[in-house]
Amino acid sequence: MLIDVISDVVCPWCFIGKRNLEAALRTWNQQNPGEESPRVRWHPFQLNPGLPQEGIPRERYVAEKFGGPERAKEIYARVANAGRQAGIEFRFDAIQRQPNTVDAHRLIHVSEDEGLQDMMVETLFRSYFLDAADLTSKEKLVDIAADAGMARQKIETYLESDADRLLIENADHRARTIGVQGVPFFIFDQKYAVSGAQPPEVLVDVMRKVRDEVAAPPQ
Repeated sequence: MLIDVISDVVCPWCFIGKRNLEAALRTWNQQNPGEESPRVRWHPFQLNPGLPQEGIPRERYVAEKFGGPERAKEIYARVANAGRQAGIEFRFDAIQRQPNTVDAHRLIHVSEDEGLQDMMVETLFRSYFLDAADLTSKEKLVDIAADAGMARQKIETYLESDADRLLIENADHRARTIGVQGVPFFIFDQKYAVSGAQPPEVLVDVMRKVRDEVAAPPQ
């Protein structure tokens, strides 16, 4: 079974969705011992595709998106509570810069061939939401990639080029053309789609439906 996840690394609900998916996969593997675990593949989406490559100050972003810090505090309080339930302690107040995420998505893309995609996604989420890392900094992105297990020199060279930049932008565009308006967005075996950071049990139910359809004899 293949699970395609469309997400952005600066989307807190996507981080929560990752934790819920991990819980769903643990349940699935416990309920189906001996079966091959579903494969997860990550795809890009930009919450803010119009941001300049250097990003903008977080304070300005919050003011423009939410109308000011007080409204943002209300919204983020709800997200923070959902995060705690998933085992995530968000540090929204520590974030200083809202980044353009094309380079972060390039790292996720290039890590797939080495089997490090999930680790790269995890490291980017943790760096941004827990450590308030500046994801517009090439040096910081290289550190993140190295922490995820990739060769530092390879990533330095990669980020200095424009390799895969157009690929990421086109993938973002394709996601919107198939109707993705918000993330996380899960696609199971290219048959069923689930939008939002759904509880683990919802994801398990969809996985079971996909498995049962494959196992059912043709009519």
